[in-house]
Amino acid sequence: MASMEKIKAAVIGVGYLGRFHAQKYAQSAQCRLEAVVDARPEAREQVAAEVGTRALEDYRELLGQVDAVSVVTPTPAHFLIARDFLLAGAHVLVEKPITETAREARELIDLAAQHERVLQVGHLERFNSAILAAEPYLRAPRFVECHRLAPYKERGTDVNVVLDLMIHDIDLVQTIVGAPVSSIDAVGTPVFSEEIDIANARIRFANGCVVNATASRVSLKTERKMRLFEDDAYLSLDLQQKILTLIRKRPAGEGAGSLPVSIEEQSLEQGDALRAEIDAFLESIRTGKPPVVSGEDGLMALETAMRITEQVNESLAARQLMGYSRHG
Repeated sequence: MASMEKIKAAVIGVGYLGRFHAQKYAQSAQCRLEAVVDARPEAREQVAAEVGTRALEDYRELLGQVDAVSVVTPTPAHFLIARDFLLAGAHVLVEKPITETAREARELIDLAAQHERVLQVGHLERFNSAILAAEPYLRAPRFVECHRLAPYKERGTDVNVVLDLMIHDIDLVQTIVGAPVSSIDAVGTPVFSEEIDIANARIRFANGCVVNATASRVSLKTERKMRLFEDDAYLSLDLQQKILTLIRKRPAGEGAGSLPVSIEEQSLEQGDALRAEIDAFLESIRTGKPPVVSGEDGLMALETAMRITEQVNESLAARQLMGYSRHG
């Protein structure tokens, strides 16, 4: 692609999150937003008017007409839409979770490789300013604790809380730890929806690191926190307030203090993670650099999330059986 040529982009699915994707493309100097697509007339017309582009009902009208798309539909539609655009030669940014099944994710990864297209997965927390600021200090965590809590909303309940919320932390810890998962122990339960609304997973990695992750979408408050323990340091990340606290052992010979540690707290710029994500996607298209969050990363996060979901469902089924046998 000629360096001065603008990338022709489109957004498929302009609900709550898709609308923000459309705004970021519309603001980018690197691309031209050709269209937004949604089956619901009021959603597509409103967003198209807002960002000054065309509104379409059927994404197939754009096959072969655009260079890049964001797929921001409900998860069950990800695979088909992403596949069609990859086959038509477009680069694809697909929201998380990448697809419903690992087989579908592998097919997208293979297609992107065959057609030499960028396939990026929307794990937005990779672009969180607190995560970026913590990167230099992340060496070899021994234990990680994640809490991701949110109040209940109807939106997003097409998938369970593991695939909706916990998958963010799964992707982050798999990237940070950099070792295969060796075992998982998970529990959870539905509360307001038909799907799992609260879950806890203890994930053990092959290098000995243990991660304890809790996700809830039935909480009274919103919280996104990660605590990482290393041999000589403790990092506390508030991913929502964008605060990094670093507690480190003071080197021997430093002046005596009341504590043998130094405590640094950084309040970071809020930043615009979605804009950074879309800019990174457009840059990968332009330069050929691998995407920050690859299809393989999306598949790894999905596989772990599915193992956790399976365990939670098994423990729920066992509990029900115990309940019936007790009352039988």
